[in-house]
Amino acid sequence: MKAKFEKISLAGMLIALGIVYGDIGTSPLYVMNAIIGDVGSMSNVTPDYIIGSISLIFWTLMIITTVKYVLITMKADNNHEGGIFALYALVRKNAKWLVWPALIGGAALLADGTLTPAVTVTSAIEGLKGQSIGFIHFSNSQTNVLIITSCVLLVLFLIQRFGTGIIGNSFGPVMLVWFSFLAIVGIINLLQYPAVLKAFSPYYAIEILFSPANKVGIFILGSIFLATTGAEALYSDMGHVGKKNIYGTWPFVYSALILNYLGQGAWIIKNAHNPQYAGLHNTNPFYDMLPGHWRIFAIALAALAAIIASQALITGSFTLVDEAIGLKFLPRMIVHHPSNVRSQIYISTVNWFLCIVTFMVVWLFRSSQHMEAAYGLAITVTMLMTTVLLFEYMSTKIKRWLAFVIALFFAAIEVVFLIASLVKFVHGGYVTLFIMFGILYVMIIWYFGNKRRDHYEKESEYVSLLDYRDQLSELSADDSIPLYTSNLVYMTKVKNNYEIKRSTMYSILDKEPKRAKVYWFVTVNETNNPYESNYTADLLETKNIVDVQLYLGFRKQQSVSIYLHQIVNYLIEQGVVDPQKQHYTSMKHRGNVGDFKFVIINERPSDLALNTEISAFDRQLISGRIFLQNITASPISWYGLEFSSVLEESSPLFITMQHDQYLVQRKIFHSIHSRKKRR
Repeated sequence: MKAKFEKISLAGMLIALGIVYGDIGTSPLYVMNAIIGDVGSMSNVTPDYIIGSISLIFWTLMIITTVKYVLITMKADNNHEGGIFALYALVRKNAKWLVWPALIGGAALLADGTLTPAVTVTSAIEGLKGQSIGFIHFSNSQTNVLIITSCVLLVLFLIQRFGTGIIGNSFGPVMLVWFSFLAIVGIINLLQYPAVLKAFSPYYAIEILFSPANKVGIFILGSIFLATTGAEALYSDMGHVGKKNIYGTWPFVYSALILNYLGQGAWIIKNAHNPQYAGLHNTNPFYDMLPGHWRIFAIALAALAAIIASQALITGSFTLVDEAIGLKFLPRMIVHHPSNVRSQIYISTVNWFLCIVTFMVVWLFRSSQHMEAAYGLAITVTMLMTTVLLFEYMSTKIKRWLAFVIALFFAAIEVVFLIASLVKFVHGGYVTLFIMFGILYVMIIWYFGNKRRDHYEKESEYVSLLDYRDQLSELSADDSIPLYTSNLVYMTKVKNNYEIKRSTMYSILDKEPKRAKVYWFVTVNETNNPYESNYTADLLETKNIVDVQLYLGFRKQQSVSIYLHQIVNYLIEQGVVDPQKQHYTSMKHRGNVGDFKFVIINERPSDLALNTEISAFDRQLISGRIFLQNITASPISWYGLEFSSVLEESSPLFITMQHDQYLVQRKIFHSIHSRKKRR
């Protein structure tokens, strides 16, 4: 089904409108309000200031969103997937240091995603203040706004488990109406002051940065940047709808946005000295420029668009985390696939993390004006990191010097935006940066903890099953040892040449010999076919040692116990494995299949302190990595073993790295007398 997104179609473009453009599409709700806030109030606004600001918006959307992301970055797709991690996967072989911009950019994008639902939904609901719908009248109480916002956000996070396909089909028509509405009201107001069209000239964008009418100077770019915060979502969500459907819809979206900004600008210029607005420090031109009888419709439509804006970042976060798990940037989490499209996913842990943090942001800042002050800072970091990775990608397609010039052009603009946005730090930007550094810390622990563990894992930590065939066969036939179970199953990855971790054989032979009729070593491999369920079984020229490779589609439940029962039945029927008589059973057709015991070996970091070969810093990294592994997705849940007999064992991380723990013999005493004399 994914192939349908690789071609442009009306249905695909409609879904793209519903999934991709929510964030950037709701920017008109708050951008011009922030620009007015930069000069204090409506009475301080001049035509040159508004025209220059809109010119900055137009050229920012042109350079950053259109040229950088739509025309250049989206060409860097990884098997039709986009996003900063997909881009990193394409270039990571170029240099080891590239992992740093990937980690920093990914953490910043996830952090900024917690503010998007808060600021967009709150700004939309605030339009209800003082409005009446039938016999219902909304007061000017901000607490009521926060309660309604919280209810809307809770519903949004609850419906995520149904999948982005369903959401896109539902929201696509709404976004079509939304962008059409933006364009129409923009044109209506634009006609009142056509001179605002001068904003298309870059001259006014440059002039306003140095004009005395602009009281904040270069820091106005912090507000301007809000207009393009959804650009990264275009790239992140590319895999959900296909790049061609984004190519087909972006001109329409861009035109609607610019027309609305022009309309808002014209209204502001016409009403700058209107006594009704002149003294206001917090006005929203988007609502105020509408005729009174349009207001309720606009609020309802804006609320729906705000929900979709939140959806764009949530969807992008799912994709981002899924890619991070694959790159070993984040611990393993259970990923659900609500539809047949590979890239449309749902991650419960991420969903509820975003939900909790978003609620905290809503009730901490309490108003959209305060949220705007914190919004966009982290995303400038993501854009800058994307530019670094994009340079490496372009270097593989064009001459390196040309790639450097292009990347330097974008980086220079983004550094200026970053500097301008730093003023937001004291006004709330510290919240998103705090979240960003928290996520980055987890990524660093997980990624470099893996790297340092692998560094210390010597070849002696791995053994070949072939070397233990005789011992396992003898143990299986040794009647002097009580039978532990008929089928002993180890969930462990069997590598090339039948290599497995030494801890597996240590568990079978050294702790207390576990006698079983058959020893199973099961590896689960995920495939791109939604419903694939295949396997291979290699008995290593025995009848009681089986290497099973399961190949399961991404929509298949990893119910290993059920699959293994089927495999055992089949192998017994084929005469490959000896029958396992089961005299006591509630299952009519289970007579030839015995009982099962699944073993999962958990690494414990406590032995790290005893290994002087490992530095203190590396011990902290590896211990942190194992701690994260133990508090995230349970292997029992991951493999679908909730109703099976499972033994979880602890094993030293490095069995063979215990050289400094041996005692050195000094003297042996043969009598009590000599020992007393020694005292």
